[in-house]
Amino acid sequence: MTKMRLQRALARAGVASRRASENLITAGRVHVNGVVADLGMSVDPGRDTITVGGRRVRPVRTAWILLNKPVGHVVSRRDAQRRPTVFELVPDVPGLTYVGRLDVLTGGLLLLTNDGDAVHRLTHPRFGVERTYRVLVRGRSLQWIREALRRPIPVDGRPVNVIRHRVRSGPGSAMQLTLVLGEGRNRIVRRLCEALGLAVEQLARVSHGPIQLGRLAPGAWRYLTNDEIRSLRAAGSVCTNARANGPRR
Repeated sequence: MTKMRLQRALARAGVASRRASENLITAGRVHVNGVVADLGMSVDPGRDTITVGGRRVRPVRTAWILLNKPVGHVVSRRDAQRRPTVFELVPDVPGLTYVGRLDVLTGGLLLLTNDGDAVHRLTHPRFGVERTYRVLVRGRSLQWIREALRRPIPVDGRPVNVIRHRVRSGPGSAMQLTLVLGEGRNRIVRRLCEALGLAVEQLARVSHGPIQLGRLAPGAWRYLTNDEIRSLRAAGSVCTNARANGPRR
Protein backbone atom coordinates (compact mmCIF):
# COMPACT_ATOMS: atom_id res chain seq x y z
CA MET A 1 0.00 0.00 0.00
CA THR A 2 1.04 3.62 -0.42
CA LYS A 3 1.09 6.55 1.98
CA MET A 4 -2.19 8.33 2.61
CA ARG A 5 -3.67 10.78 5.10
CA LEU A 6 -4.46 9.13 8.41
CA GLN A 7 -8.13 10.16 8.36
CA ARG A 8 -8.49 8.63 4.91
CA ALA A 9 -6.92 5.38 6.11
CA LEU A 10 -9.38 5.25 9.01
CA ALA A 11 -12.35 5.95 6.73
CA ARG A 12 -11.18 3.37 4.22
CA ALA A 13 -10.91 0.77 6.98
CA GLY A 14 -14.51 1.49 7.98
CA VAL A 15 -13.63 3.02 11.37
CA ALA A 16 -15.59 6.25 10.75
CA SER A 17 -16.20 8.90 8.13
CA ARG A 18 -13.28 11.22 7.32
CA ARG A 19 -14.80 14.01 9.38
CA ALA A 20 -15.45 11.71 12.33
CA SER A 21 -11.95 10.27 11.95
CA GLU A 22 -10.49 13.78 12.19
CA ASN A 23 -12.38 14.23 15.45
CA LEU A 24 -10.93 10.98 16.79
CA ILE A 25 -7.42 12.14 15.88
CA THR A 26 -7.76 15.59 17.45
CA ALA A 27 -9.21 13.95 20.57
CA GLY A 28 -5.98 11.96 20.94
CA ARG A 29 -7.67 8.57 20.57
CA VAL A 30 -5.57 7.50 17.55
CA HIS A 31 -2.00 6.17 17.83
CA VAL A 32 0.42 5.33 15.03
CA ASN A 33 3.27 2.99 15.94
CA GLY A 34 2.57 3.69 19.62
CA VAL A 35 2.68 7.48 19.28
CA VAL A 36 -0.32 9.82 19.57
CA ALA A 37 -1.25 10.79 16.01
CA ASP A 38 -1.34 14.29 14.53
CA LEU A 39 -4.14 15.37 12.21
CA GLY A 40 -1.89 16.13 9.25
CA MET A 41 0.22 12.97 9.29
CA SER A 42 0.38 10.35 6.55
CA VAL A 43 0.54 6.60 7.08
CA ASP A 44 1.09 3.38 5.17
CA PRO A 45 -1.73 1.10 6.43
CA GLY A 46 0.21 -1.96 5.28
CA ARG A 47 3.29 -1.10 7.35
CA ASP A 48 2.24 1.21 10.19
CA THR A 49 0.42 0.02 13.30
CA ILE A 50 -2.69 2.16 13.77
CA THR A 51 -4.88 1.89 16.85
CA VAL A 52 -8.08 3.66 17.88
CA GLY A 53 -8.89 3.52 21.56
CA GLY A 54 -6.29 0.79 21.92
CA ARG A 55 -7.82 -1.42 19.24
CA ARG A 56 -5.78 -2.29 16.12
CA VAL A 57 -7.09 -1.04 12.78
CA ARG A 58 -6.64 -3.70 10.13
CA PRO A 59 -5.75 -2.56 6.60
CA VAL A 60 -8.38 -3.09 3.91
CA ARG A 61 -7.48 -4.43 0.49
CA THR A 62 -8.30 -2.26 -2.49
CA ALA A 63 -11.53 -3.39 -4.15
CA TRP A 64 -12.85 -2.63 -7.64
CA ILE A 65 -16.38 -3.64 -8.63
CA LEU A 66 -18.23 -3.31 -11.93
CA LEU A 67 -22.01 -3.12 -11.59
CA ASN A 68 -24.65 -2.96 -14.30
CA LYS A 69 -26.85 -0.43 -12.52
CA PRO A 70 -30.56 -1.09 -13.06
CA VAL A 71 -32.89 1.81 -13.82
CA GLY A 72 -34.69 2.77 -10.61
CA HIS A 73 -31.74 2.30 -8.26
CA VAL A 74 -30.20 5.34 -6.57
CA VAL A 75 -26.43 5.89 -6.49
CA SER A 76 -26.30 6.62 -2.78
CA ARG A 77 -25.86 4.82 0.53
CA ARG A 78 -29.33 5.88 1.70
CA ASP A 79 -32.33 7.46 0.06
CA ALA A 80 -34.89 9.67 1.81
CA GLN A 81 -37.60 8.26 -0.46
CA ARG A 82 -36.59 4.70 0.44
CA ARG A 83 -35.83 3.77 -3.14
CA PRO A 84 -33.42 0.85 -3.66
CA THR A 85 -29.74 1.82 -3.78
CA VAL A 86 -26.83 0.37 -5.72
CA PHE A 87 -25.06 -0.52 -2.47
CA GLU A 88 -27.76 -3.12 -1.81
CA LEU A 89 -26.56 -4.98 -4.92
CA VAL A 90 -22.82 -5.24 -4.19
CA PRO A 91 -20.62 -6.63 -1.36
CA ASP A 92 -20.33 -4.56 1.82
CA VAL A 93 -16.74 -3.34 1.37
CA PRO A 94 -15.48 -0.75 3.90
CA GLY A 95 -14.96 2.65 2.29
CA LEU A 96 -16.65 1.64 -0.98
CA THR A 97 -17.82 4.56 -3.12
CA TYR A 98 -18.95 5.13 -6.70
CA VAL A 99 -16.87 6.42 -9.60
CA GLY A 100 -19.18 8.94 -11.27
CA ARG A 101 -22.83 9.09 -10.31
CA LEU A 102 -25.71 7.95 -12.55
CA ASP A 103 -29.20 9.36 -12.01
CA VAL A 104 -32.06 7.10 -10.99
CA LEU A 105 -33.44 6.78 -14.56
CA THR A 106 -30.03 5.97 -16.09
CA GLY A 107 -28.67 2.44 -16.17
CA GLY A 108 -25.47 0.77 -17.21
CA LEU A 109 -21.85 0.68 -16.14
CA LEU A 110 -21.05 1.87 -12.63
CA LEU A 111 -17.61 1.40 -11.09
CA LEU A 112 -17.24 1.24 -7.32
CA THR A 113 -14.00 1.23 -5.33
CA ASN A 114 -12.43 2.11 -1.99
CA ASP A 115 -9.46 3.77 -3.74
CA GLY A 116 -10.31 7.44 -3.21
CA ASP A 117 -7.34 8.79 -5.18
CA ALA A 118 -8.34 6.78 -8.22
CA VAL A 119 -11.91 8.08 -7.97
CA HIS A 120 -10.58 11.65 -8.19
CA ARG A 121 -8.40 10.90 -11.21
CA LEU A 122 -11.16 9.05 -13.07
CA THR A 123 -13.83 11.72 -12.53
CA HIS A 124 -12.05 15.10 -12.49
CA PRO A 125 -12.56 16.89 -15.84
CA ARG A 126 -8.89 17.85 -16.21
CA PHE A 127 -8.00 14.20 -16.81
CA GLY A 128 -10.59 13.87 -19.59
CA VAL A 129 -11.24 10.16 -18.98
CA GLU A 130 -13.75 9.01 -21.58
CA ARG A 131 -17.26 7.80 -20.76
CA THR A 132 -19.46 6.25 -23.45
CA TYR A 133 -23.26 6.48 -23.37
CA ARG A 134 -26.01 5.02 -25.54
CA VAL A 135 -29.12 7.17 -25.74
CA LEU A 136 -32.48 6.58 -27.40
CA VAL A 137 -34.04 9.95 -28.28
CA ARG A 138 -36.93 11.48 -30.20
CA GLY A 139 -37.70 14.95 -31.49
CA ARG A 140 -35.25 15.59 -34.34
CA SER A 141 -34.22 13.98 -37.63
CA LEU A 142 -31.06 11.95 -38.03
CA GLN A 143 -29.40 14.57 -40.24
CA TRP A 144 -30.37 17.43 -37.93
CA ILE A 145 -28.77 15.69 -34.93
CA ARG A 146 -25.61 14.89 -36.90
CA GLU A 147 -25.22 18.51 -37.91
CA ALA A 148 -25.92 19.77 -34.39
CA LEU A 149 -23.29 17.48 -32.84
CA ARG A 150 -20.63 18.82 -35.19
CA ARG A 151 -20.84 22.16 -33.37
CA PRO A 152 -20.04 22.99 -29.71
CA ILE A 153 -23.07 22.53 -27.47
CA PRO A 154 -22.97 24.77 -24.39
CA VAL A 155 -24.51 23.71 -21.09
CA ASP A 156 -24.35 26.24 -18.25
CA GLY A 157 -22.21 28.46 -20.46
CA ARG A 158 -19.53 25.83 -21.15
CA PRO A 159 -19.33 23.52 -24.18
CA VAL A 160 -19.86 19.85 -23.44
CA ASN A 161 -16.68 17.85 -24.07
CA VAL A 162 -18.04 15.56 -26.81
CA ILE A 163 -15.03 13.56 -28.03
CA ARG A 164 -16.82 11.34 -30.55
CA HIS A 165 -20.38 10.63 -31.54
CA ARG A 166 -22.45 8.37 -33.75
CA VAL A 167 -26.09 8.76 -34.78
CA ARG A 168 -28.24 5.97 -36.22
CA SER A 169 -31.90 5.36 -36.82
CA GLY A 170 -33.66 3.57 -33.97
CA PRO A 171 -37.07 1.93 -33.64
CA GLY A 172 -39.93 3.90 -35.17
CA SER A 173 -39.07 7.59 -35.24
CA ALA A 174 -36.43 7.28 -32.51
CA MET A 175 -32.71 7.90 -32.97
CA GLN A 176 -29.90 5.95 -31.35
CA LEU A 177 -26.97 8.10 -30.18
CA THR A 178 -23.58 6.88 -29.04
CA LEU A 179 -21.82 9.71 -27.20
CA VAL A 180 -18.23 9.60 -25.94
CA LEU A 181 -17.68 12.39 -23.41
CA GLY A 182 -14.52 13.54 -21.67
CA GLU A 183 -16.38 14.85 -18.62
CA GLY A 184 -19.04 13.81 -16.13
CA ARG A 185 -20.97 16.87 -15.06
CA ASN A 186 -24.24 16.20 -13.24
CA ARG A 187 -26.84 14.77 -15.67
CA ILE A 188 -24.68 16.08 -18.53
CA VAL A 189 -26.02 13.69 -21.21
CA ARG A 190 -29.64 14.51 -20.40
CA ARG A 191 -28.88 18.24 -20.31
CA LEU A 192 -27.04 18.03 -23.63
CA CYS A 193 -30.07 16.34 -25.19
CA GLU A 194 -32.39 18.94 -23.65
CA ALA A 195 -30.24 21.68 -25.19
CA LEU A 196 -30.84 20.05 -28.59
CA GLY A 197 -34.58 19.68 -28.06
CA LEU A 198 -34.36 15.89 -27.79
CA ALA A 199 -36.57 13.78 -25.53
CA VAL A 200 -34.57 10.98 -23.86
CA GLU A 201 -36.34 7.62 -23.73
CA GLN A 202 -33.45 5.41 -22.63
CA LEU A 203 -29.97 6.20 -21.36
CA ALA A 204 -27.15 3.89 -20.30
CA ARG A 205 -23.41 4.20 -19.73
CA VAL A 206 -21.55 1.40 -21.51
CA SER A 207 -17.91 2.23 -20.75
CA HIS A 208 -15.77 4.27 -18.38
CA GLY A 209 -12.19 4.66 -19.54
CA PRO A 210 -11.02 1.26 -20.80
CA ILE A 211 -13.67 -0.70 -18.87
CA GLN A 212 -16.58 -2.03 -20.93
CA LEU A 213 -19.99 -3.10 -19.63
CA GLY A 214 -20.09 -6.11 -21.92
CA ARG A 215 -22.86 -8.67 -21.38
CA LEU A 216 -23.29 -8.16 -17.64
CA ALA A 217 -27.02 -8.35 -16.83
CA PRO A 218 -28.81 -5.44 -15.07
CA GLY A 219 -28.28 -5.78 -11.32
CA ALA A 220 -25.32 -8.12 -11.74
CA TRP A 221 -21.76 -7.27 -10.65
CA ARG A 222 -18.23 -8.62 -10.81
CA TYR A 223 -14.77 -7.75 -9.52
CA LEU A 224 -12.41 -6.15 -12.02
CA THR A 225 -9.45 -8.23 -13.14
CA ASN A 226 -5.90 -7.15 -12.31
CA ASP A 227 -5.36 -6.19 -15.95
CA GLU A 228 -8.49 -4.00 -15.88
CA ILE A 229 -7.34 -2.29 -12.68
CA ARG A 230 -3.94 -1.54 -14.21
CA SER A 231 -5.58 -0.13 -17.34
CA LEU A 232 -7.86 2.09 -15.24
CA ARG A 233 -4.95 3.46 -13.25
CA ALA A 234 -3.10 4.20 -16.48
CA ALA A 235 -6.15 5.99 -17.89
CA GLY A 236 -6.34 8.22 -14.83
CA SER A 237 -2.61 8.92 -14.58
CA VAL A 238 -2.27 11.37 -17.48
CA CYS A 239 -4.23 14.38 -18.67
CA THR A 240 -6.11 13.46 -21.84
CA ASN A 241 -7.93 16.68 -22.61
CA ALA A 242 -6.08 16.87 -25.92
CA ARG A 243 -8.27 14.04 -27.17
CA ALA A 244 -11.25 16.36 -26.97
CA ASN A 245 -9.93 17.96 -30.15
CA GLY A 246 -9.85 14.67 -32.01
CA PRO A 247 -12.01 13.88 -35.04
CA ARG A 248 -15.77 13.57 -34.70
CA ARG A 249 -18.10 11.72 -36.97
